[in-house]
Amino acid sequence: MMRVAQYLDWDVTELKPILQEMMREIDYDGSGTVSLAEWLRGGVTNIPLLVLLGLEVHMKDDGQHMWRLKHFNRPVYCNVCETLLVGLRKQGLCCTFCKFTVHERCARKAPPSCISTYAKSRKEAGVQAHVWVKGGCEASKCGRCQKKIKSFQSLTGLHCVWCHLKIHEECLAAVPPACDCGLLRDHILPPSAIYPVVLERQNSQKDGSGTPGEEGPQVFTTPEGQALRVSPVPDTHPLLVFVNPKSGGKQGERVLRKLQYLLNPRQVYNLQQGGPNPGLNFFRDVPDFRILVCGGDGTVGWILDAIDKANLPRRPPVAVLPLGTGNDLARCLRWGGGYDGENLVKILKDIEGSSVVQMDRWHLRVLPASPAEAGDPVPYEIINNYFSIGVDASIAHRFHVMREKYPEKFNSRMKNKLWYLEFATSETLFATCKKLKECLSIECCGTPLELRGALAGVAVLNIPSMHGGSNLWGETKRPLGEARRAPGTEQPPAITDAETLKTCVQGACGGGGGGVRMALPHPGGCPESPSPPALPPPDLSDQRLEVVGLEGVLEMGQIYTGLKSAGTRLAKCSEITLRTLKPLPMQIDGEPWMQPPCTIKITHKNQAPMLMAPPPRSSSFFGLKKGPVEA
Repeated sequence: MMRVAQYLDWDVTELKPILQEMMREIDYDGSGTVSLAEWLRGGVTNIPLLVLLGLEVHMKDDGQHMWRLKHFNRPVYCNVCETLLVGLRKQGLCCTFCKFTVHERCARKAPPSCISTYAKSRKEAGVQAHVWVKGGCEASKCGRCQKKIKSFQSLTGLHCVWCHLKIHEECLAAVPPACDCGLLRDHILPPSAIYPVVLERQNSQKDGSGTPGEEGPQVFTTPEGQALRVSPVPDTHPLLVFVNPKSGGKQGERVLRKLQYLLNPRQVYNLQQGGPNPGLNFFRDVPDFRILVCGGDGTVGWILDAIDKANLPRRPPVAVLPLGTGNDLARCLRWGGGYDGENLVKILKDIEGSSVVQMDRWHLRVLPASPAEAGDPVPYEIINNYFSIGVDASIAHRFHVMREKYPEKFNSRMKNKLWYLEFATSETLFATCKKLKECLSIECCGTPLELRGALAGVAVLNIPSMHGGSNLWGETKRPLGEARRAPGTEQPPAITDAETLKTCVQGACGGGGGGVRMALPHPGGCPESPSPPALPPPDLSDQRLEVVGLEGVLEMGQIYTGLKSAGTRLAKCSEITLRTLKPLPMQIDGEPWMQPPCTIKITHKNQAPMLMAPPPRSSSFFGLKKGPVEA
C-alpha cells in the first residue's frame, strides 16, 4: 500500500498512520494480520481506504458519497463531529457530489445522505426542492439577506447542492422550498426530471419475440430494475458532458469533478469508463440537448464519430472545452487555445449564449499500392480539422512515437510544446521530407496540381487553424467595390489558378485562429489592379477544402509568429486525390502515422452542428474592439 501511495506522490508521513488505523479496524480477530476474509469483509468496502490508494469509487446508486482527499485553503469543519480539520496538506475527505466534508476517521460514520440524481417515483417528479448541506459557506454572502455568513469556529450556513445558494441557517424559513437550479438552470437535469418507469418491452424480450442478435440502446435502470426516463424542464437545453481525464495533464480529472458538482452527475461521463455510448443512449430521447466535449481535437473527433454511429433522432450541437495541446477546432469556434483553470460557471453561461454553426466533415479513403506492404493503421477515416503530408506530419509522428514510449514525460501542455520544439529543430537540420514533388502528385476535382520543388509538406485544411493557432491559408481581403457573395451562390468545384489564389492576401494575418474571420473590404483596396474575382474566405460550411504548400519548419514558424502571412496556396476544391510513391508521414487532426505508397481520396461526408462561443467582450475604455472586424 505504501508503494502505491509513493507512486501516486502521496505524503507518506501523513498517510502511514491513517492506513495503520484503518488496517487495525478491519483486523477483526486482533491477530495483527489482515486475512483475505477480513479484507473482503471490511477492506474492500472501506471507502476512505480506496480513496487513499488512488482508486476511484463509481457511483452505483443515490445516497453514496464519492470521497476524495482534499487540501483546504481555509479552516473547514467536519460535517460529522463538527470539529476542525487539521493537517499540513490534505486535511480530510470531501464528497465530489455534495461537498459533505469529514475527517478520515469519520467517513465510516457519515450518513448515506448524498444527493439523489433521480426521483424515486413518478409522483416525486415535477418540482425540484432545495437540497441543503451544512457548511461550505465561509466568506460568502447570504443569498437571502445579503449579509456576510460569518464563521464562529464551527459549521456555519447552508448551501443548496443544485442551485448553489448559500444562506444563514436562520434565513432558511424565508426561502421558498422550490429550487430553480440557479444560474445554470438551462443546463441542469434536476432529479425531478429523471424518474423510473416500467420496461414495456421487457416481457416481449423474455418471450424471444425480439430480433435475434439485435442490440437496442442501453437502458439505464434503478437497483429495482426499473428503466430511467428523462423529461427535462420546458424551455431548457440539458447539457451532456464528456470528459477525457487524460487530456491536459491532470486538468481533465479536475474538470470532471467540478462539473459533477455543478451539474447532475448523470450528465457527466468519463470517457475512460465505457466511452461516449452510455451518455448518448441515456440522452437519446431528450429534446434540445447540447453536448460539451472536454478534451483535445482527437476527443472531439471521437465524439462526432460516435454521434454518427448512434443514429440519434436529432443531431445535437457540440461545444468544446479545450484540454489538448493544439486545440485548433476550439480556437476556430472561439473557445480558446487551452483551459487554464477559468471559472467553469462562466464557460457554461457562454455555452448558453452560443450560436450553432455547421461544420463540414470529410471522408478519407486510403488505397495501398501494394496490400502486402504493411504500414501503421490509419487513425481516422474522417477529417474534421485538417490532413497533411510531409514536414509537419513528420514532427507529429516523432512526437507520437516518443509519447507512446515514455508517457510520463508528456504530462503537461507546456512539456508537450517543448517536445514539439525539439523535434521541429531536428527536422530543420535533417530535412527528411525535402523534394516532396518527386514522390507526391495531387489532383483537385480531376485537375492536376503543379508542386514547386521547394515544398516539403502539403496541408489540406477544413478549418483556418493548424499547429496550435497558425492560419496557413491566410486571411482573405476583398478588393474595394467588390460585392459580397450572395447567400446560396455556387462556388466553382475547384480553384487552382495561381493568380486567383494569390489575390488579396492580407499582409500579416496574425494567425490567431480566434474565430472564423469574415473580414470587411479594406478601405484602400488591394494594390494589384485589375484583379481576378475575389476568393471567398474559408468557411466551416462551404463544402470546400483549402490546399496549402509548406517549404519547411522555418516557414511554419514564421506563419505561427506572424512574420509571414501564409503558406503557398495551391487550390480550393471539393474533392482531392493524392498519390504517393514512397512511405511518407501523414496526420489527420493531429494523429500521425507512417503510410506506404498509396492513393488517398478525400470526399465530402456530412455536416455537424457545432456551438460557436459568443464574441469576446471589448476590454477597451470606450467599448471599441481593436483588430479586424468579425462577422
